[in-house]
Amino acid sequence: MMPDRIVIVGAGQAGLQAAVSLREVGHSGPITLIGDEPGLPYQRPPLSKAFLLGKIPASGLDLRSPDFLAAQRIDLAGADPALVLDRAGKTVRLASGRELAYDHLVLATGARRRELAASGSNLPGIHYLRSRADAEALKARLGGAERAVVVGAGFIGLEFAAVAADLGFACTVVEAAPVLLGRAVSRATADHVRAMHEARGTRFLFGEGVARFEAGADGRVAKAVTSSGDALEADLVLVGVGVIANDGLAAESGLATDGGIVVDRRLRTSDPDISAIGDCAVAPHPQSERPLRIESVQNAIDQGRHLARVLAGADEAYAALPWFWSDQGGIKLQIAGLIHGHDRTVLRGDPQSGRFSVFCYRGTRLLGVESVNRPADHMAARRFVGTSLAPVFAEASDESLDLKRFLPAA
Repeated sequence: MMPDRIVIVGAGQAGLQAAVSLREVGHSGPITLIGDEPGLPYQRPPLSKAFLLGKIPASGLDLRSPDFLAAQRIDLAGADPALVLDRAGKTVRLASGRELAYDHLVLATGARRRELAASGSNLPGIHYLRSRADAEALKARLGGAERAVVVGAGFIGLEFAAVAADLGFACTVVEAAPVLLGRAVSRATADHVRAMHEARGTRFLFGEGVARFEAGADGRVAKAVTSSGDALEADLVLVGVGVIANDGLAAESGLATDGGIVVDRRLRTSDPDISAIGDCAVAPHPQSERPLRIESVQNAIDQGRHLARVLAGADEAYAALPWFWSDQGGIKLQIAGLIHGHDRTVLRGDPQSGRFSVFCYRGTRLLGVESVNRPADHMAARRFVGTSLAPVFAEASDESLDLKRFLPAA
């Protein structure tokens, strides 16, 4: 039987999706959505791209309107974070002192930015980019910027580097690893992305960290000094060195955690009355030999929908194929599947044209497909990666083969 009172801690993409999907599957009981930021639930991907460039206003980030939430009878408790979880009493106490009783609790607490441990890292002019407030503060500084330093060549850092190039100011990216996006994409894709950024004026320093930041006469950041002693002038710094799962509330209540909140294939925690979804959840997945914590909009949405079906009585394991995207200037990078552990690749298309895909295999198994400016390849890959219909290694490079041939029957 579906639980009556459902409390969702976390008003991001995963939490909101769970609430909406619960109504769609017929849940009629109270749903309370607890957020730790003011305002409505909002989308994060545009923060590092369209929002900074002024293509989307702040109001355009909202995922749903107040009228929609009211019509769906979703009670939003914004800017009132959950502080104490009492599993025995099945209550959650908020910062305001409000106490909520639940029959089932959903933890969709997301992740927080990883702070850079370097001297001077709290100087004015040093920014992170995780929340809407972060993006608004960064956007306010772009107009007067001339020289930016980005710490970290992950998706956020590269997307900001593309924004810097669009706005016409110099940008240097400092990355501790020997290659950009080292854990996310194949070497072929990484090399192409790097070349495209360099052609637009971005400079990369690989195998380097930032030892310290130095202030100018106005007290704002003026230099980033690398681990090898190179002093980089900067009037703006963006730090993008990853995120950490918000699993503190779960851990303090005795739930199992391991780099995130541990859940089973039905997204239940070690307490059957509590589930976890989204960026905070570490879940088994058929594409991986070990449980994963996946940071993506797709995963947040799909887990929210899946959990609603489970709470409505479905007995099914979460198995949605992970997929990701990143817009970086003229590069639209889309990834279907999880390529970690691949040992060989097949190129489909010509990188010189700016349009190609990389098929990543481990042995005979297709793990994932990376597509640069080839959306049709990506859409097909989302349907055949992880199935027995996927093209074999010898077939993937043959562009005379229509990828639709490998799609499952509708």
